Amino acid sequence: MTMWTARDMPSQTGRLAIVTGTSGIGLETAVALGRAGAEVILAGRDPNKGSDAIAQLRALVPGIIVRFETLDLANLISISTFGRRVCAAHDRLDLLVNSAEVMMPPARQETDNGFERQIGTNHLGHFALTAALLPLLRRGAGARVISLGSILARHGAIDFDDLDAVRTYDPMTAYCRSKLACLLFAFELQRRSWSSSWGITSIAAHPGIPRDCLARLSVGRQTRKWRILNYFPLLSQPLAQHSLPVLFAATSDNAYAGGYFGPDRFYELRGYPAVARVPPLSDDAKIATRLWEVSERLTGVSFKEAAVTRRPQLRSWSHETDATGDLHFLPIPVGGLR
Repeated sequence: MTMWTARDMPSQTGRLAIVTGTSGIGLETAVALGRAGAEVILAGRDPNKGSDAIAQLRALVPGIIVRFETLDLANLISISTFGRRVCAAHDRLDLLVNSAEVMMPPARQETDNGFERQIGTNHLGHFALTAALLPLLRRGAGARVISLGSILARHGAIDFDDLDAVRTYDPMTAYCRSKLACLLFAFELQRRSWSSSWGITSIAAHPGIPRDCLARLSVGRQTRKWRILNYFPLLSQPLAQHSLPVLFAATSDNAYAGGYFGPDRFYELRGYPAVARVPPLSDDAKIATRLWEVSERLTGVSFKEAAVTRRPQLRSWSHETDATGDLHFLPIPVGGLR
């Protein structure tokens, strides 16, 4: 594959894209898509950071068509509300880039719905978001869904008995699990799109190891297994370079359905977009099917229902408002997942 860069992107004029995450890969992706002419919705949980990101985008890309929308991927009600809001405002969606992520908090944290924060945000949040936007994606022009993987996904494993890391929490292990789940979702989404004629293209990509990830990766350096991380500062690249595999997957005519793309040099740590090595577990259809079923049960979404309705609802979660105006969630159990 040639040294593909953002200059090789085809025109995105007339296309509507949603990108999750207001910094890092998400922001760089939005910059490039905006330069190529796409209308971009940048989605994130913090309105102040969103305003700052929009200001940066408008300074970098004069004339860009962009706006910020509040979306908290750690809150299923927020995801449902975002989906309804976007469905009401648009008649189609051409590109969804699921690029936001939580990376290795030292201590175990939970989402608003009681999931371990990394699996809950990186996988379950984007899983529910994709379902909420499926009606619009089906109306898009060659719509693509891009899932953000990681070279660390090859070290992941799906423990259905402790998916939420309640019994044992290790930051690196939980992150690797969440990224493996993202890949399982991406490949299973494509299989289901083919079998159910949804007409969407699902592709995964990973950025290598961007410089802004190095500090977070340091939590794994105390073990011999991750000693190679000490050398990553010498191998990383600027974020704009690390975003290229995501942009390639999102826009290139050479990015194929069910594909996985990453940097082409030094064990996929840096370089230009190329076909990435697929972790064997991520292509296991049985694990993917089980994870899909568990994910639908935990999030309360149904892709089958979402495919035939304009405004899908979250079925297994409800909420009520008390006299103070505070929301109280009524979750389903999240213990053993078998």
